[in-house]
Amino acid sequence: MLVQLFYVAYFFWPFARRAPEAPAAAPGSDTEPVSIVVCARNELENLRRLLPLLLQQDYPAGFEIVLIDDRSHDDTYLYAQQLAQYYPDKVRLVTVDRTPDGFAPKKYALTLGIKATRHARLLFTDADCIPASNQWLRLMQRGFSTGNGADLVLGFSAYAEAPGFLNQLIRYETLLTAAQYLSFAWRGWPYMGVGRNLAYTRGCFTATKGFASHIRQLSGDDDLMVQDAVRQRQRVAVVADVSAHTLSEPATTWRGWWRQKRRHLSAGRAYRLADRFRIGTFLAANMLFYLATLALLPSPNNWVPLVLVYILRTLFVSGVYFRLSRRLDQSVPVGLLPVLDVVYFVQYLALGISLFLNRTLRWK
Repeated sequence: MLVQLFYVAYFFWPFARRAPEAPAAAPGSDTEPVSIVVCARNELENLRRLLPLLLQQDYPAGFEIVLIDDRSHDDTYLYAQQLAQYYPDKVRLVTVDRTPDGFAPKKYALTLGIKATRHARLLFTDADCIPASNQWLRLMQRGFSTGNGADLVLGFSAYAEAPGFLNQLIRYETLLTAAQYLSFAWRGWPYMGVGRNLAYTRGCFTATKGFASHIRQLSGDDDLMVQDAVRQRQRVAVVADVSAHTLSEPATTWRGWWRQKRRHLSAGRAYRLADRFRIGTFLAANMLFYLATLALLPSPNNWVPLVLVYILRTLFVSGVYFRLSRRLDQSVPVGLLPVLDVVYFVQYLALGISLFLNRTLRWK
């Protein structure tokens, strides 16, 4: 419990109390043009929703949208081609007909898209996301002007709210994951980002040699990119303002969500040792807390102190997580927080066992 309280008090609570950035325009922050990069495979309906919102972004320096059609067999290509013809100065189309053997499909497609960009600053999102506002581009780019200037900017991507316990769990897991990677980065220990809302410079991409170190690994176009950038001493900034968020559609089935989480967690084996220790300590402390609770339940002599410790820990942790949910504008039912927390760590344990026993992954 003391380990948990340290993480909550040192990382999560200060970040939760941090005022929304809404960074003021630093000299030159809004004068650099940007390339927005979107990789899509069979995403026609999602692109019809996303691209008009991207074209409406309020950014005076100008921007282009580089849309990568990654082996689609629906009408994604035709729709993107029409947009590129209608907005020749705004939309550019990159087509991937096949992925070379042994290469991760998305990383190969992103590499071709990045090579086709015209500008030095790159902003990434997914086809099934939408920006939270027309200030998304502007605010994420201002992250490059924080401090001594950043090479990589971490943003937050939420999941849309829907009925059902699965949706509650997905959004809670997303909140707690964001609490870790955003607050750790804010404290000076960046270790991951999410490709649904991530920005870096072309120079950063060159410094890390692109995705070369993990080009054959299915996942990791975002978190392993951050790992490589940190190894190359690239500077990282955090932008968690509500207007700079993106919103994604969550998985609607337990099977789909399980497959998605297995793919995301598989990249963790390539993290730096210090990052694995820091994340693993937090996860292990929570899991051991619940396992110790179960182990002590059969002994009546432990009930009173156990109940007191459990209540104090739950109240403190739930209070901080609720503050985090408000900081990131994520509605979380207070009454369900203890239940979601238990299920969250049980499923992480199950996912870890699953990846240990079977490392076969699937891409959509």
